Amino acid sequence: MATVTPHPETHLDPRRWWALGALVASMLVLGFDMTILNVALPTMAGELGASTGEQQWMADAYVVVFAALMLPAGLLGDRFGRRRMLMVGLGVFLAGSLVGALAGDVTWVVVARAVMGVGGALVMPLALSVLPSLFPPTERTKAVGVISAASALGMPLGPIIGGWLLDHFWWGSVFLINVPMAAIGIAACLFLLPETRDPASPKVDAVSTALTAAGLGALIYAIIEAPNRGWGDPLVLALIGGSVLLLAALVVRERRSVRPMLDMSLLAHRGFLLNAVAATLVMFVLSGLMFVLPPYLQAVLGNDAFGTGIRMLPMMGGLLVAARAAQPVVERFGSRGVVCAGLVVLAFAALLGSRTTVESGYGFTALWLSIAGLGFGFAVVPAMDGALGSLPADRAGSGSGLLMTLRQVGGAIGIALLGSLLAGAFRDRLDVTGLPEGAADTARESVVAAHLVGDRAGAADLVTSADAAYVHGMGLVLLVCGIASLVAALLAGAFLPNTGSRDVTGSVEGKPAPDMAPAPADGRQ
Repeated sequence: MATVTPHPETHLDPRRWWALGALVASMLVLGFDMTILNVALPTMAGELGASTGEQQWMADAYVVVFAALMLPAGLLGDRFGRRRMLMVGLGVFLAGSLVGALAGDVTWVVVARAVMGVGGALVMPLALSVLPSLFPPTERTKAVGVISAASALGMPLGPIIGGWLLDHFWWGSVFLINVPMAAIGIAACLFLLPETRDPASPKVDAVSTALTAAGLGALIYAIIEAPNRGWGDPLVLALIGGSVLLLAALVVRERRSVRPMLDMSLLAHRGFLLNAVAATLVMFVLSGLMFVLPPYLQAVLGNDAFGTGIRMLPMMGGLLVAARAAQPVVERFGSRGVVCAGLVVLAFAALLGSRTTVESGYGFTALWLSIAGLGFGFAVVPAMDGALGSLPADRAGSGSGLLMTLRQVGGAIGIALLGSLLAGAFRDRLDVTGLPEGAADTARESVVAAHLVGDRAGAADLVTSADAAYVHGMGLVLLVCGIASLVAALLAGAFLPNTGSRDVTGSVEGKPAPDMAPAPADGRQ
């Protein structure tokens, strides 16, 4: 994405730091909204009667739309004005949040999350792309670091804020909290941000955007429906086949385009491709883990929503520590060694977590969560920096867009695939002997639903079985995560280029780096 050269007046304009504050508020909203829903899902599942599949859609609707629209959203800002489109994005995000706060059923929550995904897709790339017009090169690295820190800080704040709101208000408050933040961001952008644009940027390709959204949507829908229908079901097979055809058509169209929206030729750079794969896999694991963990902490261990948010902090703490420590470690050992080590640590944490039992207690969980956070941080930051560092300086913008899109796709597939694995394992292990057929079907939908049925029927055996079935399913998810991380570590060690010292949180040959904070999944981002 092209940027605008800062004017000399920018050096002396004191409003630029206030403008940065407006962007920080926008990124904070996106940051904690990526994780705030995770801690709310068990509560929403109980009050809305949402199955595991419906919970996956509540999380994935945001991520799929976000991933599909991020690149065209950045191009819209280039052509029609970045400040204008940033304000539009915040306005759309605000509207989606209002719909979510007022929603009365699962369908409207999914719609609200999709609308919020449209707004988030506009805000994320444009918040970064306006920095060159605000700050001279001497201050730009610091500004990018502040923006990245805001997004990273939002992730651990999400579960805590969400938990506190759920303990004091209704579940819709986790959406309503976005409204004043987005409104402040809109006002600040209106009065503090200069307008910039680049009319020479590629046009938004509506066909490619539609192919991306339809292909990803079909794939996610197939994965979520597979545990209920079976992987051999005609609808599931048709969706997978249709997804492959749509995404293949997207690749062919973009490769033939003179000025592609999604520059596939970047994948020909070995360093970019392998580092992007590593970063995407980390997001796959992180998003899946953030989806399966809150019901364990809330339903199985019996914590309230706020307590659940607090108990997710060890992973976020480890992640932030590793992200801060990554730069000197890369300078000492090189990026390949750090990425491999991070993936191995992540694999160890996941395999350790797969040994969790119903009797393990929170102390054991906190241990492997802390280790997992360290692995995430040491793997994703050097991988992202290495991906962009392997590209020529004039392609850093398009590389950043493609890399962020791949991360979001990895997060969406992680929620869908690992959530479906959990749902299938839970359903197979749950003992519903003696329950009426309707109650048994309800209990199979999720561990929260099984607890509600068990409490109403006075069936303590059902609650015990639900806890054991959920922990078994979570163990399978963590085992898959551990094996995937080990395989990725071996591939990274064998094929990843070993880059030397670079500014991990700063710039790529004078270009601003992308947001380095991992964006889970919705819930993450």
